[in-house]
Amino acid sequence: MEKITLSDSAAILNLLNDIALRGRGFRTECLLDNVLDEGFTHPDHFIAEGEDSEAYYQGKPNAWSSYHIRQWKKVMMVYGGTGQNWRFQITETP
Repeated sequence: MEKITLSDSAAILNLLNDIALRGRGFRTECLLDNVLDEGFTHPDHFIAEGEDSEAYYQGKPNAWSSYHIRQWKKVMMVYGGTGQNWRFQITETP
């Protein structure tokens, strides 16, 4: 998958709706649900890059392996990689 960068909230939320993470560690059938659960209702920046065979985009395997979603000072990071556990982290910048 090619690296993608978005800054439109609606486009970010639409894309997240089509991402599923399977395998070990943090898993989800819809990354949008997790993002909304963490309070990201209007994300203003999104980056996805890399490739993971256990990440799915629109039901097809080999989606991105790294996701950064930002809303104001709050950042959600999800990392994987073929054969690695999915990891999830939330941080807030000063």
